[in-house]
Amino acid sequence: MKRIALPCLLLCVTLPAAAQTQTWPPRLKTASGDELTLTGNVAYDAADFSGSGHAGAVLHDDTGWRRKEFGIGYKRAGRYDVTVGYDFQSKTWLDVALRLETKALFGRDLGKLRLGQSKMAVGFEGATASRAGSYIEASLPTQAFYESRRTGVDWAYEQPLYILNAGYYFGSDLQGNNRGDTAAARLAWTPWKASGNVLHLGVSASKESPEGEVDGRDQYRAPTARWRARAGSALTTDRLVDSGTLRDIQQLQRRGIEALWINGPWSLQGEYQQQTARRGSGLPDYRGYGGYASASWLVTGESRPYSAGNVGNPKPGHRHGAVELLLRRDHLDLDDAGIAGGRARSWTLGANWYLGPNLKFQGNYVRADARRAGSHVDPHLLSLRAQLHF
Repeated sequence: MKRIALPCLLLCVTLPAAAQTQTWPPRLKTASGDELTLTGNVAYDAADFSGSGHAGAVLHDDTGWRRKEFGIGYKRAGRYDVTVGYDFQSKTWLDVALRLETKALFGRDLGKLRLGQSKMAVGFEGATASRAGSYIEASLPTQAFYESRRTGVDWAYEQPLYILNAGYYFGSDLQGNNRGDTAAARLAWTPWKASGNVLHLGVSASKESPEGEVDGRDQYRAPTARWRARAGSALTTDRLVDSGTLRDIQQLQRRGIEALWINGPWSLQGEYQQQTARRGSGLPDYRGYGGYASASWLVTGESRPYSAGNVGNPKPGHRHGAVELLLRRDHLDLDDAGIAGGRARSWTLGANWYLGPNLKFQGNYVRADARRAGSHVDPHLLSLRAQLHF
């Protein structure tokens, strides 16, 4: 709790007493333009499986909450903004950070500095806001490799033709997990980024040096890691691929390339990701890789919005909302260095209905094919989601 004391204090002491209330989304706005905003993102899922998992594991049909995210933000235009978020479903802290405008500090725009816990500057899909996901679940490689949130310092600098994002993350996250240091960077060339006309080509990389721990018997335990991915829904615990626990991790290296093209209602998006575990004690290095390609068509004619190197939810241009059809192909290979982590591929057919700016309904049909340690499974899944966000 002490780690969020400063941002919470800033929220309390900087909000002027005289404020006017806006009804939706919940917001207080001052005469000078400062804003205090409440945010939320709740999603309820239903999953209907056919087939079985590895070793005869039963993939149970299920329904349940996927997210219960709520947060608070304070913004002083041109100077700084503070964000504090928490997911009551997974019981994890989200972004808890103070972002500063360098123009207010140095008199010229040198980008934005962010201090606190935030998403890593590696990859495209993993860095997309959970409320703006085009599919109900992330692709197989993003599930396995994305490092998620860490505590540190992040710098973002955007110019007409490129975006540079770099960060250094240290210590553990706000759950007290994932101790260690990570240096990460992401660079994207953006020759087109007008509304409905976007081309984004990027590369990213990171080096993570995890920390071990000393147990109750004063014995040092070297860091471990594990890479795995579910069969299309977080409502199942079964994994299509799973490296198992990797011992004696010295360093984790991640690399990726990414692309996004938007032309009116049409868009294409894809990534290729590779991760390497450097291990000690004479153990061989272990590598995994994967990628995905996705196509989207907004039947009702809108375009996917693009800003600051990522995408958001389309804004409906019609009374009955916006309708989007999608198709994704992804794959993940975790067989390496004598470890039978498995290989998986899947097709995902998706449909999204954006009913106004705050309500979204999603449907996915997933057909998977996975081989691991001599076992072959090909489950398929129908998944539905209702999502309210503000």
